[in-house]
Amino acid sequence: MLLEPLPAFADNYIWTLRETPGGAPLVVDPGDPAPVLALAEATGVAPAAVLLTHHHADHVGGAAALLARWPGLPVFAPEDPRIAVPCRRVGDGDVAAAGPWRFEVAAVPGHTSSHVAFHGHGLLFCGDTLFSLGCGRLFEGTPAQMLASLDRLAALPADTRVCCGHEYTLANAAFAAAVEPDNPALRRRTEEARAMRDRDQPTLPATLGDERAANPFLRVDAPAVREAIAARLGRPPADRVEAFAELRRWKDGFAA
Repeated sequence: MLLEPLPAFADNYIWTLRETPGGAPLVVDPGDPAPVLALAEATGVAPAAVLLTHHHADHVGGAAALLARWPGLPVFAPEDPRIAVPCRRVGDGDVAAAGPWRFEVAAVPGHTSSHVAFHGHGLLFCGDTLFSLGCGRLFEGTPAQMLASLDRLAALPADTRVCCGHEYTLANAAFAAAVEPDNPALRRRTEEARAMRDRDQPTLPATLGDERAANPFLRVDAPAVREAIAARLGRPPADRVEAFAELRRWKDGFAA
């Protein structure tokens, strides 16, 4: 199994997954068709299928061009009229299957109302719901929805490899350090990510176990995170949802 993130735009990743180096790739969130077309030109192999996690243009904008190049290409996407390409609509509990690949679909609203994630083969394609050391902004969902979505993803096996949509790890690390400066797992992850970026390598995929140990948005119940949130509120948060909501507000206005 060969997993490769193709850089796109300023900081997006288009994920590709091949059974063998010469195999037909599964393509996830092709916001820009050019990297996928270039891969096909280099290998002489067309994509096997496309998975789309949500409607934002930097994740779906290349799908129409790929379908124009390969009519009949299977595309799996959430129920959302804003994804206006021929596709197979999938929702919570469905399975997206193509060739050797089989992914369970989970509804993970928060960043958008119809966002889905795909989990299978030890991988999690989570779009903009979960980032390494962070999570997506709440453009359409509520804090309660996003927290429930993150809780659901965090319950997957610790060795699950998290394949998110953007290279945000170091920026997220700066915020995480403001929340939980004494977390040794966070320090290790930050040093690792900095070394990777110094070598012009992606910091992804991350493991879910590492994220549970260092990502503040998966740690709203950790005493140190709760203390940091209480200091901002001037009182303890009333519940987990308020804790998460304040953490997300803090991140929205954070500048390193």
